[in-house]
Order: sequence, then structure tokens, then C-alpha cells
Amino acid sequence: MDIRKEYLEFFKSKGHEIIPSAPLVPDDATLLFTNAGMVPFKSIFTGDVPRPTPPIRTSCQTCIRAGGKHNDLDNVGYTARHHTFFEMLGNFSFGEYFKKEAIAYAWEFVTEILKLPKDRLYVTVHENDDEAYEIWQKHIDKDRIYKFGDKDNFWAMGDTGPCGPCSEIFYDQGSEHFNSDEDYMGGDGDRFLEIWNLVFMQFERSSDGSMSPLPKPSIDTGMGLERVTAIKEGKFSNYDSSLFMPLINEVARIANLKYEYESGASFRVISDHIRSVTFLLAQGVNFDKEGRGYVLRRILRRAVRHGYLLGIKEPFMYKLVDKVVELMGEHYEYLKEKKEYVKELIKIEEERFLATISAGLDLFNEELKKTKDIFSGEVAFKLYDTYGFPLDLTADMLREKGLSVDETKFDELMSEQKARAKASWKGSGDAIKESGDFKALLEEFGENEFIGYENLKSSSKVLALLNSEFKRVNELKNGEIGYVMLDSTPFYAQSGGQCGDTGLLGGNKILDTKKYFGLNLSTIEAKNSLKVGDILPCEVSLNRLEIRRHHSATHLLHAALRAILGSHISQAGSSVEADKLRFDFTHPKPISKDELDKIEKFVNDQIAIGAKAKIEIMDIESAKNSGAIALFGEKYGDQVRVLTLGCSKELCGGTHVENLNEIGSFFIIRESGVSAGVRRIEAVCSRAALNYANELRSELEEIKIALKGANPINAITKLKDEIKSLQNEIKNANSSVELSPTIINNVSVVIGEFNGDIKAKIDEIKNKFDSVVVFLASKKDGKVSLGAGSKNCNIKAGELVKAIAPIVGGGGGGRDDFATAGGKDIDKIPNALNEATNIIKSKL
Repeated sequence: MDIRKEYLEFFKSKGHEIIPSAPLVPDDATLLFTNAGMVPFKSIFTGDVPRPTPPIRTSCQTCIRAGGKHNDLDNVGYTARHHTFFEMLGNFSFGEYFKKEAIAYAWEFVTEILKLPKDRLYVTVHENDDEAYEIWQKHIDKDRIYKFGDKDNFWAMGDTGPCGPCSEIFYDQGSEHFNSDEDYMGGDGDRFLEIWNLVFMQFERSSDGSMSPLPKPSIDTGMGLERVTAIKEGKFSNYDSSLFMPLINEVARIANLKYEYESGASFRVISDHIRSVTFLLAQGVNFDKEGRGYVLRRILRRAVRHGYLLGIKEPFMYKLVDKVVELMGEHYEYLKEKKEYVKELIKIEEERFLATISAGLDLFNEELKKTKDIFSGEVAFKLYDTYGFPLDLTADMLREKGLSVDETKFDELMSEQKARAKASWKGSGDAIKESGDFKALLEEFGENEFIGYENLKSSSKVLALLNSEFKRVNELKNGEIGYVMLDSTPFYAQSGGQCGDTGLLGGNKILDTKKYFGLNLSTIEAKNSLKVGDILPCEVSLNRLEIRRHHSATHLLHAALRAILGSHISQAGSSVEADKLRFDFTHPKPISKDELDKIEKFVNDQIAIGAKAKIEIMDIESAKNSGAIALFGEKYGDQVRVLTLGCSKELCGGTHVENLNEIGSFFIIRESGVSAGVRRIEAVCSRAALNYANELRSELEEIKIALKGANPINAITKLKDEIKSLQNEIKNANSSVELSPTIINNVSVVIGEFNGDIKAKIDEIKNKFDSVVVFLASKKDGKVSLGAGSKNCNIKAGELVKAIAPIVGGGGGGRDDFATAGGKDIDKIPNALNEATNIIKSKL
């Protein structure tokens, strides 16, 4: 039984629109990952944006709880139901239906679709929710309904905002299997297992704690797919279900071991973690030292370490990706598209970690021998900083020994990195939302119309003005900077990488244009008195022409990358301005010069063909079926804009050329790495490309002048040959220097200045004599190098160097037979050689 499919189709039959799973990286500055099914609808529940049409939705939302407030990482593998990655089935009503319908739908699905036995089902309601209590009695016996307080049956989004009582459905797994003192309804045992939570969002809680009824009460439900699948299949652990056992069996095959539940925590950790890693990488998150990329890295490394415990000492996680795609690729098709790319990234990251894991475990075990109760925070930090062991990996290893780690000291050493990690994902979006009057504007006017595809000039009405704090005002006076909302606007709002338009509005300067909760607002500097209701001429800056050329060139670049490097290429960010473009994309390694040349030629060939741009408006599914590329995680409406530019076909709401000839020339000016698995290309076209070419030509002319008119390539080649010849002469001269030995008590003593490879020279001299001591000094770039060597005598090279190095303002040391030192006072080299002579004579 495909429970995921059955659930979505059931609620579709009840009039709900099926919504695809939102990205694991949420459009919410307060969250690290999407951790619940309601996250994509948060702005609707809080009232920041109007409710959608239709106002009832259903989804199967992918979620991750492995960082931030909701972190289940430590429990994964050791309990029956904790996961880093899970799928949450949910149905939502935004002011349409309420308790009666929500309860009826839940009961019908559980008993008639899942066909769970009614005599094993129980229900809880809030102790004050008499309405829900009465409704449930129409479906289930009164003695199976339990009332609990706020702790168990009240849900709130935060300290303030929408909240309400909730009702939960429980499944009795049987007293024959679970009979501890905690196995009763409301207890902490596993006999009565919650499978579905229905939240009745009916109140608004204010800062003083008081609650007032919401004008449009809503429904938010959630049922964990993993949990209900296990119940349906008669399993007492999610890991024993068909969602995990194929992965566990594959791990067992790779490790050549038999899986047994009691001792199989490592198998379960790996089977859970490979799902998180695969989905995050497929959705564009990459391994990194901070933020979400750091969480991804520590999930993988925790799994690799558990593989190490199973005896797997080589990369293996990447081999499990095929099984994840086999199990989940039909519902999440992007997994199939990204499979090979994901495998390559995982393998590279595994190789990096495995290169250090053995040494790290040696350090861990050495410290473990000294540990009685608390493991050293300093060593834990070194394991992290030097060997790549996240703190929770160290803590996980210690937990198996019944020990803990000094997290206070670790946190002290990690404070700067933690601050950077937090800053990398947490933004200021909430501050703008809380201070702005966007909700009122949306309710009064709806989203305003963009007319700038065809028009750079228009006459528009000022619908609203906002001051610098996003508060509505009736007027902006001379010199004030604020925000203007026009009824129809030719100014493009920053989106899809394209920068926002600038220009003029009735003599007032438009500084930028952005979207705020769907509203197209332009930042404006008032030169005259600007009032609500004014009808004024709009004029978009001619920079737009250059911006759209660079935007179209970005699409051609994307097509070139996919054609030359492979279909795994996906956009990971972009920036389009009037004088340059930047395109970030998924690729596991640097791009060679030959590949860059092919990419640049591909784009210029497309420009030369001069194809006309083709724009079509169609529904999202038709667009994807037509071959149009959609950016993963981007929010698209029911109708989308499909742009065809030569060989490129993508969904895009930006502005573009009418004919590819308009782009002119295209030059790649830089290729670099952004993070693990993400590369960046910076390029120019049109006027910026002409400027770039002129700069290169000017530089070439200057080179020719410096070379007195000679062919630059020939002249530079000749100079390189001359330099190489001179370097060889110096090397040969140094190597031919004969340092005559002095014999003291049958020991050959060689002391002198040698401006070459000191180590090689010392080795050469030592090989010539049976008993010898050597001390050499050299100078280069204003610095001193000292070296000493000895063989079959009572002079220790390390002690000799250590004694003499301070003379030249330095220090050093080494072995008894060879040692080096450095210094900064080249004028004292003669003094150092004299002192070496004196020390050697005194000891021989």
C-alpha cells in the first residue's frame, strides 16, 4: 500500500489541492530547515499574506530535524521513531472548514483507507474543548476519548500569534508487547502511539497572554509517514518497515554482516542519515564549514563513523544513494536527475573524512584512557578542528562508554565559528515583517501589476507610500527616502538574480525596486512633495537594456554548462547587473581551461545564430513536460512564464532581449569555487564585454611597448628560457662549491656559507666521510638559513643549531644527525660561523 499516495488522493477527493513538498531550506529566516508540514504555510496562518485559493490544501512535506531548536540527531538509531529526515502528511484549511470536517476526514482515512482496527484506536482532546469532545463521540466510544491539559493538547506557533487546542489519534500496539508502568494513555511508554495530530487554530494570543478568537479559524494536521507505515505493516519500530529495511539490508551487504535489531544501532543511523544527505544535496545544500552545510557534513560524518564501527574502512555511503532513489524517486523525481551528482559529492566528502578518521580515533582513544567522567573539551575541539569530528560525533562515541564531554570548554573554543554559522542563515526578514504595513496593503489592494516587459515608460497612480520604517504615510517630502507602491509599475523588482530597476517617477529618483510579500515596491528619494493618489510619469533607467542582455546571457551560460559538463548542473544562485553577471552552479570540481573555452564558444555561437526570444504562458505541469527547466525551490504560480532563447528553455519571470544578437559578445572573466560542490562563473557581455576587450587590448599594447615591439609570445618565451638558464647556472655554481674539510681528532669538520640547497649539500658531505660534522649558513631575501649535520661523532646537530641560531636573531632545532634554523640578521652570519667553529673545536 502506497500510504503517501493514498493520503494525497483521499484529500484531493475532498476538494483539497495537492501541494508539492516545499524545499528543506525554508523561506523563513528563523528556521535552519523545514521541520514540520505547516512551515510552508506559516505566513498564511499568521495572516501576513492572504489565504490562497482554494483555501484547503494537502501535502507530503519532507522535513529535517538535525539542528537548531528541533534537533533529534542524538536519538537517531537508538530509538524506534527518531529520524533526521522524515515525511509529514498533512491537510490544511485556511478559514474554510473546522473541527467537524477535520475530525471526520481523519477518522474516515484511518479506519476506511488504512483500515486500522477501531478497537485499537484512542483519541485525546484538550480538557476545555467540549466541542471536539462532542464531535468525536459521533465516531468513537466515549470511553476511548481522553481529556488532557495544555502540555499535551494545546499548540502554539510561538509566545504570541495563532494557537489553539489540538486532538490526537493514538494506536494501541498491544499490552502483550508493551506492559511497563508507563504503558497507559498519557504515559511515556510505547504501547499507545500517537499517529495523527489535528490542531484547531482558533485563537490569537497577545503579548499579555490573553487570547481572542480568530475571525477565520484554521486547521493544521500532521501524520508521520514513517510511523503510520510501521503500524500498518505490524512493526514496532519505524526501522523495521519497508521504508528502511531495504537500506539496512544494503548496509549489511556492504559490511558483510548480519543485521540484528538489538545490536544494530549503527545500521539504523546509516539508513536514516543517507536519506537526509541525499535529499539535502539534491536540493542544492552543500558540505560546508558553517550553517546548513555544516549540519549536512556532520550528518554524513556521523554515518561514516558508524560504518567504521561496522568495519567499513572505505567510502560506502555514496553506494546507498541508488537504493534511496529506488525507494523514493517515483515521488521525488529530482532525486533521479541528481543521483550521479549526489553520489560524486558524497564520495569526495567520505574520502576527505576517512583520510583523517583513523588519526582522530587514535587521539580520541588516548584521551579516553585518561578520562574518568568528563572528556576534555580541548581534545574535543581538536578532534573537530583538526580531524573533522563534529562535537555530537564525539559525544555519540562517549555515550556508548557512559561518559560525557566538557561542552562548556568546547563552546568557549567554538564561539567564533558558532557565531559565523548562525549569521550565515539567520536574516532580518522578521524585523521587516514586524515593522511593515504589508498585510494591510495586501488586503486593500492585492499584489500590484508589473507592466515593464513591454514598457519602459508609463503613467501610474501612487496607491501607497511607506516611510523608511515601512509604515504607511500620506506624503513623502523633499529629501525623504521611502517606498512607493504603484497601481501598475514598469519597474522590475529584484527577483531571480536580476537586480531591481532604477529610474524616475515624476522627477523623483527611483533608487531600487524589490518585492515584499508579493508587493512590488520601489525605494524612492522624493525631490518634490509626493502624495498618495498622485498620477505620475514613470521612466525606467536605460540600464535595463544592459541588465536584460546579461540576464539572457546567463540563460545561455546555463545551457552551455549543461551541454558541456553534464545534466547534473543546477543553478545555485545568480546575480545579473548592468555591467556583469555571476552564475553559481552545482559541480564537484574546478572547470578546466579547455572546458571554459568550449563554454564561452557555445554561448557566442548561440548569440551569433540570432534566434528570437519566445515567451509562452502555461500551467506549471505543461511547462515542465515541455522540457522547461525550473529552479528547485522557487515558488511558481498556477501559470508560469516559459522563456525560450535558442537552445535554452527555462521558467523565468525576468526581462530579456528580443533577439540573441542584442547580447553582442560574451567573455568569461573568472571561474572559482564557492563551497564544496558549488562553482561560480563571472562573465560580461554587450557594452561591458566591449570595455573588457578594450582593456585587454590596452594591456597588450603596453606589453608590446615594454618588449620593444617584439611578438609578446615569442619574447615572453625567450625571457622564460633565459631565467631558467640563469637559475640552472646558479644551481650548478652552488653545487660545484667545494667546502674543504678540516680534520679535528679524526673527525672531518666542514663550516662555511653556501647559498644553495643546504639539506642536499649536508647530505652530500655526510656521504663522503665516515666521521663528520657540518655547519652551513645561507642568505636569501634578507633572511638567514642555518643547517647542521653529524655522523659518527659526539656533536649533536640539534644542540649545535639551537645554540647558534640566536646570534642571527632566530631559533630552531632538530635531530641529532640533522637540524635547521632560521634567522633575520644576515650581517651576523660571520659571527655564527665563528661560534660554530668554537663550539665544535671545544667538543672534539
